[in-house]
This record gives sequence, C-alpha cells and structure tokens, in this order.
Amino acid sequence: MAKRLYRSRKDRKIWGIAGGLAEYFDVDPVIVRVLFVASIFCGTLGIWFYLIMRFVVPEES
Repeated sequence: MAKRLYRSRKDRKIWGIAGGLAEYFDVDPVIVRVLFVASIFCGTLGIWFYLIMRFVVPEES
C-alpha cells in the first residue's frame, strides 16, 4: 500500500498540515512546525506553501 499525504485530524494546531507532513515523513511534528516558522522569517514562501497545502492536501478520513 502506497503512502499518501493527508492533513492530520489527530495532531493539528491550525489545519493539520504540519501533523500530516510529520506522519508522512515519519518525523516529530514539532520539527515540521519549527521549519514552517523559520521559513516565514526567511520570506513569505512558507506562508504561501502552507496556504496552498491547505486547499490541495485532503483531510484524512
């Protein structure tokens, strides 16, 4: 069975994107959240990436 990327329902703070990415890559969700915050300070790319993923990545069932 292939791995699929979903927004997490269990581990969510805003939309579950960081939790879903953490489950997919098998890392701690805090690491993904820190990377998102760091990318916001480096420019607006992190915000745009997060917003796009909100609408593209489906929520887990």
